[in-house]
Amino acid sequence: MGDSTMYVGLDVHKESIEIALASYDGGEARHYGRIAGDLEAVDKVISRLKKTHAKLNFVYEAGPCGYALHRHLTRKGFSCSVVAPSMIPKCSGDRIKTDRRDAIMLARLHRAGELTAVFVPRAEDEAV
Repeated sequence: MGDSTMYVGLDVHKESIEIALASYDGGEARHYGRIAGDLEAVDKVISRLKKTHAKLNFVYEAGPCGYALHRHLTRKGFSCSVVAPSMIPKCSGDRIKTDRRDAIMLARLHRAGELTAVFVPRAEDEAV
């Protein structure tokens, strides 16, 4: 296991998740890949990333997929923030929106501390 911290940006959809990584020590945030949208696929990525990074900090945008991913990651002991899409800083000239770019932007902004997490309701409250 490595001794570095990695910020992991996730662009979550029902069928797929785009993943981007931003290292604590700087450098460009980079695209890691696309996986299936289930928790089993997330666990496989986590096991690969844990081999080279001591600490993983996850972030994704709140959306229609709910908070199951947040609960799954925090149960495993990882830091996971969910951010409101309307609260993400955007450049005025950046009009091209892709899942890949969104994941990279989330990882980069999370590393910089420029994202504000939203309140994550309990599963019972979310079900209502």
